[in-house]
Amino acid sequence: MLRPGSILISLAGLATSIGCYLADWNETHIHNPRWPPHARFHNGQTMSMGLLLGLTTLYYLYCPATSIEMKRRDLNAAVWVGSLYWTTQLSALCYPGSLAVDPEFGTGAPQVYICATMFALLGSGFWLERRALGEGVKVD
Repeated sequence: MLRPGSILISLAGLATSIGCYLADWNETHIHNPRWPPHARFHNGQTMSMGLLLGLTTLYYLYCPATSIEMKRRDLNAAVWVGSLYWTTQLSALCYPGSLAVDPEFGTGAPQVYICATMFALLGSGFWLERRALGEGVKVD
């Protein structure tokens, strides 16, 4: 059953799965001629990780549960997994020499706003789903 909370978490899961490809499959990342092969390798690793984390979020959100307690545990897992990509994206700003945007493509850190949006979707969805589960809404 789709509820507002599960829809918000699903949006974050889908954005995690496909957003990295939309953001990185272009001249700023994968097709950037200045990037050495090893940088492309790690970018590919990051995109694949986003895909799998997003799919895992959706799996835990929608997998069948036989009890409210199991559904709560699955919800916790879905939101935790859904937050990992965005948490690590923000942490990347802390590494020496790291920039959110290569200088020839602009300045700033647009990822901060994207991450904030994803955290808002996940947090709001979590709150709504926990509230629904606490009120005894049917879990499947």
